[in-house]
Amino acid sequence: IVFHAAAPTTPCVWDIPPFHVEHRNIVENEPSERVSAEASVLSSRVHYYSRLTASSDRLLSPPDHVIPCQEELYVYSPLGMAFKVTGGDGGAKNPSIITIFAIWNTMMGTSILSIPWGIKQAGFTLGIVLLISMGLLTLYCCLRVLKSPKSIPYIDTSDWEFPDVCKYYFGKFGQWSSLVFSMVSLIGAMVVYWVLMSNFLFNTGKFIYSKILYNYKLYKLIDSNGISGLYLNTNNYGNDTSDTAVFDRWWSKTNTIPFYLIILLLPLLNFRSASFFARFTFLGTISVVYLIILVTLKAIRLGFHLEFHWLETTQFYVPEFRLLFPQLTGVLTLAFFIHNCIITLMKSNKHQENNVRDLSVAYLLVGLTYLYVGVLIFSAFPSPPLSKDCIEPNFLDNFPSSDVLVFVARTCLLFQMTTVYPLLGYLVRVQMMSQVFGKHYPSFFHVFTLNIFIVGTGVCMAKYYPNIGSIIRYSGATCGLALVFVFPSLVHMISQKRRGELSWPSAIFHSLLIVLGVANVAGQFFM
Repeated sequence: IVFHAAAPTTPCVWDIPPFHVEHRNIVENEPSERVSAEASVLSSRVHYYSRLTASSDRLLSPPDHVIPCQEELYVYSPLGMAFKVTGGDGGAKNPSIITIFAIWNTMMGTSILSIPWGIKQAGFTLGIVLLISMGLLTLYCCLRVLKSPKSIPYIDTSDWEFPDVCKYYFGKFGQWSSLVFSMVSLIGAMVVYWVLMSNFLFNTGKFIYSKILYNYKLYKLIDSNGISGLYLNTNNYGNDTSDTAVFDRWWSKTNTIPFYLIILLLPLLNFRSASFFARFTFLGTISVVYLIILVTLKAIRLGFHLEFHWLETTQFYVPEFRLLFPQLTGVLTLAFFIHNCIITLMKSNKHQENNVRDLSVAYLLVGLTYLYVGVLIFSAFPSPPLSKDCIEPNFLDNFPSSDVLVFVARTCLLFQMTTVYPLLGYLVRVQMMSQVFGKHYPSFFHVFTLNIFIVGTGVCMAKYYPNIGSIIRYSGATCGLALVFVFPSLVHMISQKRRGELSWPSAIFHSLLIVLGVANVAGQFFM
């Protein structure tokens, strides 16, 4: 039985009455040692208070001086052994460099593929300015989220997440609205993954088929010219054109591939635990590093094609400033989005006093990565003869399926997304089911119904609207409205007002952040 504190209004109220088992030894890393007489007396006192009243009666709860401090809490077993309890701060801690790259790895997602397209939509100069500005704004809002639990007085918030903070300030509305917008970000990411996996699987299959077809034609040519003694019965292969038509009919990016993925991914979503797939998260880092290398090699090979036209439109170059810039801000909102899990990530930082510095360095690395990939792809895009308006929402689509380097990138990303997709589904299930039913896995029917909805959404989008740039900007702007701009700003202003520290500059600045969040969403529909 574990003595544990509740988290209501007073820090020393206990949910479960202490239960005493005569213990013989304390089990630690060192050899077993006898329980001291002082500890035995303390345990007896707690045992005495537990006999005075039922757990529902708080009048005779153990007073503060009887409750053991954190260093004297033990887990007592019926075998007479006592295992020392280590607090939340006693677990494994990571140095700053590990924390920084964990944040970088978590934030690096599918948005990196759409950054060049977003820069094209905003214009080269304005795109760079917006990327830097959105990075600074989202970093500030993320710092507000990180510090929000500590602004609540008289309550132990060490285990709180940002939805708990929203519930404290805004009640059930804050709790459920934060859940809804968190679902928008997660399901939006899963939809983008489904579209990309369909794309990567299609191009991978096309690459393999083209190699097989090329080898077949080569052998056929050698045999027909009598160059080789290799005998091929060409009558069994049929017409090349008809074979290609059959392949194109059954291997279609929008008509068949999204449905083929159901066979692979739907069973994986129904696993009770996602621990197996969590082992492959390192593939995300490998994929991003390979993308950076790929972009560098392509830029060296193609060279830079830039002409600066600040206002006028030319045949091959887009203007430096375009009215479509909200499309980039929507993409960047999701690209820099980590606000719903930053508290959890920073808890494992060994030096909590460096949280602000480490988070800022992580955002700097993320911004530099996006800037490097976006600027190089935009600058090296071959124009003329092609206009930079031809840059696709997934910049890998600008390269042919026969490109070996791009084939490797697509294959790595396909495998990585296949392992990450069940993890995202697990997060959706845990958050939604625990809020609605109070259980992470209420039944197979409930989980299967939820997964059918998620998979069906991905299939429909991959078939009818496979534009990842638009999907990312809509979902990013929507979830960012609440979890990046509105709730962090409101929580900060309310906490300042309760402490009597709210000033007019602070109120105006944070109100402006809320207005920017609303304008970001509106811009996705009108620009």
